[in-house]
Amino acid sequence: MKDKKLTKAARDGRVGLFYGWPMGLWFIIFFVAPLVIIFIYSFLKKGIYGGVEWKFSLKAYKQMCKPEYGLILLRTLKITIISTIITILVSIPSAYAMARSRHQTLFLFMIIIPFWTNSLIRIFAWMSILNNDGILNQILMKLHLIKDYLPFLYNTKAVILVSVYMYIPYAILPIFTAVDRFDFSLLEAARDLGATKPQSMFKVLIPGIRSGIISALIFTFIPIFGAYTVPLLVGGKDSYMLGNIIVDQVQKTRNWPLAAAFSMVITLISVIGIMMITRSNSQEAQLKKKNTKEDNYVGGVQ
Repeated sequence: MKDKKLTKAARDGRVGLFYGWPMGLWFIIFFVAPLVIIFIYSFLKKGIYGGVEWKFSLKAYKQMCKPEYGLILLRTLKITIISTIITILVSIPSAYAMARSRHQTLFLFMIIIPFWTNSLIRIFAWMSILNNDGILNQILMKLHLIKDYLPFLYNTKAVILVSVYMYIPYAILPIFTAVDRFDFSLLEAARDLGATKPQSMFKVLIPGIRSGIISALIFTFIPIFGAYTVPLLVGGKDSYMLGNIIVDQVQKTRNWPLAAAFSMVITLISVIGIMMITRSNSQEAQLKKKNTKEDNYVGGVQ
């Protein structure tokens, strides 16, 4: 009997390997191979006419330590952190309202709709709203709240606003999933034990949906940190970010090793984010398993 089970397991493993190799091949060609090339390029010399010279060099990483690049990195972190915090603060109550609503399908549809529209079109729509002669300035002037146009566009605030708009669906969806799976009887139990509504929210609900919040943080932080289009179109001189450096080093300066080195920074942050999500999900699974065992034990005793 045991031999039959082993044979079946081996057969299932071979079938899984057979069906999994196309995905593995796709992953290697379009993900692993480009990362390896970028990693190698970051340790090479810049070519005279662009490209690279196949000679080992740490010059690209030394250039990254220049003060001007350090300021851009700090600016990128500042914009990214502010945008991410705003996105999460808006996403948590939105996801909670969606999960408790009878119209979940409608709200999910409204959240997913922006994915059907090209990102450039959405950015240009915001430009038409924030421009000097845009809708927002015209409304404020007609209401006599301002006398002259306000510079809503081509500054850091515009980058933060549009970044929040662009990536808020990536934050709402994982938080909504976590809230939807949450056992709301725990909130009722906390209230019965004397906790106020805010206390039950912060001490019971927020820890209970931690994995969704961490996923939302990563899904928001990483793309904003490497953003190029948003700061290019709605930002100004004070909104030049890491993604703009990478593109300019490839297209204008033709310094591929430096662009590769900056790309490795974004890749490293992405890997750290994925590790955080994996660890959080693993801890949550272990906690649920532990709670299930304790419940079964108590039930058996009773």
